[in-house]
Amino acid sequence: MRNPKREFSLISTGQRVRPSGRLWNPSADVYRSTEGWVVKVDLAGICSDDLEIEIRGSILSIRGCRRDTLYREGFVYHQMEITYSRFEKAIQFPTAIEGASIAHDYTDGFLIINLRS
Repeated sequence: MRNPKREFSLISTGQRVRPSGRLWNPSADVYRSTEGWVVKVDLAGICSDDLEIEIRGSILSIRGCRRDTLYREGFVYHQMEITYSRFEKAIQFPTAIEGASIAHDYTDGFLIINLRS
């Protein structure tokens, strides 16, 4: 039976598609190393220029937006399962990381952040 209250990540308005405004929550892995921390975030489809990385106290915040770059005027979707929206990911560390050096790389849909004390 169909669920009429089911949330969709995109809303159809005639032939147009627009983001729902719902936040996307990407998955992340956090590793402790002898040199600091390594954070791996699954961000397929993100333009690296649209990423914001911020450290405050013991919280690492990552923000950005995944946009549908394939959609064109005249397209009518049949099925859409990928969430296109802005996102905010906050990762709490057990100790302060403010002042740590940050190096990051975005490859194959993964953002890898190295935090060194």
